[in-house]
Amino acid sequence: MALFEVEVEREINPVDLLEQVASVNEWQFERIDDEISMSVDGVWAAYDVSLSWMEDFEALHLACAFDLKIPENRINETIRLISMINEQLLIGHFDLWREDGAVMFRQTLLLNGGAEPTAEQLECLLTSALEACERYFQAFQYVVWAGKGSKDALDSVLFETMGTA
Repeated sequence: MALFEVEVEREINPVDLLEQVASVNEWQFERIDDEISMSVDGVWAAYDVSLSWMEDFEALHLACAFDLKIPENRINETIRLISMINEQLLIGHFDLWREDGAVMFRQTLLLNGGAEPTAEQLECLLTSALEACERYFQAFQYVVWAGKGSKDALDSVLFETMGTA
């Protein structure tokens, strides 16, 4: 039940603007209707970013995955790590897709009432997702491949060097 029933006509599909951003940055992308998928190279991995316009919710949903399959014997520790990481995040969150054994970062930009996204909002949406993936990718590797506990893995990526040598 909605408080207000308002029909809104959008000037542009938010995915159109995203397509322009991807072109300017020379990112490989593929667009099908209201979804754009692109590949973005980071320092630690290549990230598969998918952005979908969800008309019914007036929301632009971002999902960012990296190539790291979680083996069955490391799922529980990975879930603990995800919980600890999500406590650190102001926006967005990590999920574990059990069927694929894949870790994914997700967040949504709400554009209710016909709000049009700005280039700055879209840049922030993409940048914050990629920064989160870059920051925590090694923690996932430590848990999955090095067999570390979630706390040790998180501590190792949150460690920041102060001063100069």
